[in-house]
Amino acid sequence: MAAKKNNPSNKTKDINYYKKKFWRVFAYSLLGVLAFFLFASWGLFGSMPSFEDLENPDSNLATEIISSDGVVLGKYFKTNRSQLKYSDLPKNLVEALVATEDARFYEHSGIDGRGTLRAVFSLGTNGGASTLTQQLAKQLFHGEGSKFLPFRIVQKIKEWIIAIRLERQYTKNEILAMYCNVYDFGNYSVGVSSAAQTYFSKDPKDLTVDESAILVGMFKNSGLYNPVRNPEGVKNRRNVVLSQMAKAKMISEAEKERLQALPITLKFKLESHREGIATYFREYLRDYMKKWVAENKKPDGSDYDIYKDGLKIYTTIDSRMQTYAEEAVAAHMQNLQQQFYIDQKNNKNAPFVNITQAETDRIMMQAMKNSVRWAQMKEMDKSEDDIIASFKVKTKMRVFTWKGERDTVMTPLDSIRYYKHFLQSGLMSMEPQTGAIKAWVGGINYKYFQYDHVGQGARQVGSTFKPFVYATAIEELNMSPCDSILDGPFMIHKGRHHVTEDWEPRNSNHTYRGMVTLKQALAGSINTVSAKLIDRTSPEAVVELTKKLGVKTEIPVQPSIALGAVDITVEDMVAAYSTFANQGVYVKPQFLSRIENKSGEVIYEPIPESHDVLNKDIAFAVIKLLEGVTESGSGVRLRTQGGGSGDNRWTGYPYMFTNPIAGKTGTTQNQSDGWFMGMVPNLVTGVWVGCEDRSARFKSLTYGQGATAALPVWGYYMKKCYADKDLQISKSEFERPANLSIKVDCYQRPAVVKDTTQTEQNTDEFEL
Repeated sequence: MAAKKNNPSNKTKDINYYKKKFWRVFAYSLLGVLAFFLFASWGLFGSMPSFEDLENPDSNLATEIISSDGVVLGKYFKTNRSQLKYSDLPKNLVEALVATEDARFYEHSGIDGRGTLRAVFSLGTNGGASTLTQQLAKQLFHGEGSKFLPFRIVQKIKEWIIAIRLERQYTKNEILAMYCNVYDFGNYSVGVSSAAQTYFSKDPKDLTVDESAILVGMFKNSGLYNPVRNPEGVKNRRNVVLSQMAKAKMISEAEKERLQALPITLKFKLESHREGIATYFREYLRDYMKKWVAENKKPDGSDYDIYKDGLKIYTTIDSRMQTYAEEAVAAHMQNLQQQFYIDQKNNKNAPFVNITQAETDRIMMQAMKNSVRWAQMKEMDKSEDDIIASFKVKTKMRVFTWKGERDTVMTPLDSIRYYKHFLQSGLMSMEPQTGAIKAWVGGINYKYFQYDHVGQGARQVGSTFKPFVYATAIEELNMSPCDSILDGPFMIHKGRHHVTEDWEPRNSNHTYRGMVTLKQALAGSINTVSAKLIDRTSPEAVVELTKKLGVKTEIPVQPSIALGAVDITVEDMVAAYSTFANQGVYVKPQFLSRIENKSGEVIYEPIPESHDVLNKDIAFAVIKLLEGVTESGSGVRLRTQGGGSGDNRWTGYPYMFTNPIAGKTGTTQNQSDGWFMGMVPNLVTGVWVGCEDRSARFKSLTYGQGATAALPVWGYYMKKCYADKDLQISKSEFERPANLSIKVDCYQRPAVVKDTTQTEQNTDEFEL
């Protein structure tokens, strides 16, 4: 059979046929890809971010609490994420990030075509193709996604679309900043700002090149390259980043080698609600913010969320003064606690003094019912008998000590008694002219003792109440600090001023001094004089003035309040005393300056509250009375350097202050509470010291009186404040009103050398 010859026309026909087929397949494929992209952009393969989402991505930002001197005191967060602007990022970190993660970042428009083709042809063996913009898209809008290949392809296409949109919406610098803000670095730190604080205890701008390289290395896989768990792997990864920087000519070869030789050095500290400075204040602020969000809505009517809306709360707290206050409280309370243990050494019912077993049992039972253990077992439907029995079983626990936390074994009941031994303290410091609170120390350790002794705990104030009585007398009776009054036996009979039986106050030393000036009487904290003054003015007048001074506690209308039988918070006492320093004008304590949203717009600014209470002359007369306390009374140790009873517990002594100081010590019945209120022209500070339970106390006045228990905290704190010249704490005289109508400059006999080795016996004794 003859062979079939090739026909040229058939050959041409075959070529044309395959050309048409190729172009048809190409067209269909192109249309398919375009349709695929179009459908993906429409959200048919899963939701896509809207224009509004791109404009305001949900970045779940922590709210920052910022001091008046620009320090972040703490944060409220569920995810610890803080927002930085591009200008806040250190240059070395930006360079390291671009060199390592996306070398052509400034050249592409969201998708790196060259990198994508390289990844396709090498099947991913020669590096991935995700740009920083694509990685940001993934972080912001869908996370890691599926590992199933078809779904993974869909996800990658969605990343491309979102990346292109992000590039249109934001500048390159904004994209870099956003990426640095959303990445999870582990250990509850999201974003470069939180990571810098967690791993290096630094602000981002202070990061060194090698520290920036460590963080950039973590962008690859923060779980694997965690510097706490894998320092060797982190060092290797850091060195890769440094090599990339050298390759991109961002650092020299010599610099690269020097940095690669450095060890991994961390200053690791988890950011926690219970650690850092101003912990009690931050918790007080959190409660305030719960009420604030209920009363202040977003423009769209929805509620603010302090845990994710990235608010910036600017406070009046000064981080330096707050630190000094916490250091002063810690130093003195640790010192005084040693004496308390000595004092309780032979007390079989320690730390409780002179109470019955029934009273002790009631205190312990109440403490058990207030514990976390009780609440947890109650939720498990355990009976009360079972719960009480569990408190008597020894268990492992970690306890607070002044030398650090300690692991031990004891029963929960014993741990309650152990913690009852600890002396507590509250301190608040405020500018009298503005009401700005500069320091707030609510206790000795927030992790173990959450009760706030500044804003939460009202305690009996002792002699620190007496200036309110004297101010009423000066106003109502036209008296002056130089007027004389008899210190002698005195009684208010049954029926007068609502007393139900005869009331005869006695001085703490059971002696009388005869004729004394009001200034001498307050300096010596003479009880009979205070009682006589309230008898002349009436308890009602004193209560009325005290309320005007901002004291919110319910005050009994009884003459005994003249000796301090009143419970008042440290916050209210500081505000009240500040009125005297502010020429008779009460200014409500203020802890907020403003609140901004995450865009930096001011959404709240408080309006200061103030009102006139006393005229300038009366306020200045009270100041001169209170200066007498530090010139010749229980506060004189602020100016001396001699010894004295309990001098080894006067933390920071000698203080040797020479500037004018107005102040008042206070000690309540049985030494349950020690107070000191101290004032200079531009700062008023109140300090309280005592145990959680009033029946846990010092047995003697030597250490239980306010001059030993509380005054040293003020003295040590002020020494630190004065040493910091930037704070500009005043050493000047209090401003004297022009044409002063009240005599305040009293005749003084020549000074007599005082025997400071004797215990000061000017503390109050109550006859309630």
